[in-house]
Amino acid sequence: MRKVLILIIFFTLFITACEQKTSGPTGRSEVTPVPKVVLEKEKVEGEEPLPPDVKIKLRRDGKDNYSWEINGSDVNQILKVNEKLRKQLGKE
Repeated sequence: MRKVLILIIFFTLFITACEQKTSGPTGRSEVTPVPKVVLEKEKVEGEEPLPPDVKIKLRRDGKDNYSWEINGSDVNQILKVNEKLRKQLGKE
């Protein structure tokens, strides 16, 4: 009988202690600040994207040969894009 009485007192104290922790001393729950997450974009290996004023039409025939048409306003940019395509597609 003595053990049962001790268990009841223990559980009563335990339950009241848990209730006080969740509500806090002032009755308001405390809001913990959310940690800031910083995301870094992965750097794409290699090259810069093509300028927006250069347009490329790429074609492949049945023998896996590539050909292309390049249109744009800047001649130097067109030549750079043409060299880049030759290197990447294996055309010399």
